Amino acid sequence: MHDAAWREAYRGIIPGRELERMISRRGPRWWTSAIRRGSNILVLDFDDQIAGYATYGRNRIRTMPYRGEIFELYLLPEYQGLGFGGRMFRAARSDLARYGCETAIVWALADNLRAVRFYEGLGGRLLRKAPEIFGGEVRERVAFVFE
Repeated sequence: MHDAAWREAYRGIIPGRELERMISRRGPRWWTSAIRRGSNILVLDFDDQIAGYATYGRNRIRTMPYRGEIFELYLLPEYQGLGFGGRMFRAARSDLARYGCETAIVWALADNLRAVRFYEGLGGRLLRKAPEIFGGEVRERVAFVFE
């Protein structure tokens, strides 16, 4: 599920070889380790098939005043546009709030227009832009804040 969702989200945005490298680092060993560490992971499950996931926790940039961060939110292409992403986002925000993280930040690649529109549609306010390098090529990422 992870591999298909990332390819759908980033094909044509992140250079192909670099995208495949990123995907390969997220194999079963990585997921097992994340679960054992107690990472916050939401899973969308349909008939024993994982259709999407979200990961979240405390904001990784401690100098920012936003306490929570949604690190990832991905759905298989056939489950997109049906409201599941919004439900997963709200569930992650709710869980973050239980841990005192009332505000949250989300980063997305600016060229991933589907993600940008999704976070704007949820009420995200564009906070900042920053460069990110993928395989020697620079892409712009954008941060949305939710208060």
